[in-house]
Amino acid sequence: MEKRKVGYILGVTSILPVIISIIVYYAQRGPNSDIYFIINIFGILSFIGIIFAIFSWKMSKQLILLIVGLIGNVFVLTVAFLLLLAMGISEP
Repeated sequence: MEKRKVGYILGVTSILPVIISIIVYYAQRGPNSDIYFIINIFGILSFIGIIFAIFSWKMSKQLILLIVGLIGNVFVLTVAFLLLLAMGISEP
């Protein structure tokens, strides 16, 4: 496969962790949900998405793939950080 095509595939793959995080959020919500599990999933998926976005930019040189992948995954990572901060504040 040529390098540019692999870059496009990685660019689309860098957006998938954001979609998966949204699905996990709506599937695991409620009073009995394990919030630390959700925080771990958000963190892991966003780091994977950021890595894919950087590799897609390196391979395809398309700046739009980098921007969309980074903005989406940094947003998910910020939400995970704020959830972790809220859980730390609420502990006695």
